[in-house]
Amino acid sequence: MKKIVFIGICFLLISCNKKEVLLPQIPETVVANIKDHSPIYMFFETNGNDTLIQVNRKNSIVSTNWLFNIDKRLPLKLVIPEIQNLQAKKENSEHKNKAAENFYTYMDSNKKTLAFIPFTNVVFILKEPNSFKNSVYFLKSGKVKYNEQVLEISELERCLNDIKVEKETEIVIGFDKNISFQDYIRNRFKVKKMKINNLGLSVNFKNEYIY
Repeated sequence: MKKIVFIGICFLLISCNKKEVLLPQIPETVVANIKDHSPIYMFFETNGNDTLIQVNRKNSIVSTNWLFNIDKRLPLKLVIPEIQNLQAKKENSEHKNKAAENFYTYMDSNKKTLAFIPFTNVVFILKEPNSFKNSVYFLKSGKVKYNEQVLEISELERCLNDIKVEKETEIVIGFDKNISFQDYIRNRFKVKKMKINNLGLSVNFKNEYIY
């Protein structure tokens, strides 16, 4: 059996073999409850100076919603390929349920409760977008780059709303492959909450570039 343990301000999901998954934290709930679900765990491990990932999906059922319990310390370069592999297995299964979705599990740091973020339809692209695309790229340094302009993340919304738009413009989102899963979830959450009032400007949330 899996159990949920609250220690200090962090949720640890404990598996049968006592491995721990330290979940990311966001101060708000996106989705509070998921019915008909099964878990997937991605554990953080080290071997000397190397960071490793171990995936446990033995309790996942293809026809259910999948809850991805991913250790917040893992870098995207290890996490995203594993997600892609699991998405492909689910999609190609003859037992798949078209209504079933995929969710990231995290902790609402205000309510001290588990919460979930859907990402079923996101397509991960493991390369830099074409140079002709306008892009927002979250850096490992904690800053964000809009095209060639480096900004504080708090400045991004104002920057996008101040852009002079002469034709319909779509912005794509990218993340440094070396950022932690915690920073990825936090930045993803922030960019999706931005209010873009700039007519003709839109953000593509269907594709995420990891490089």
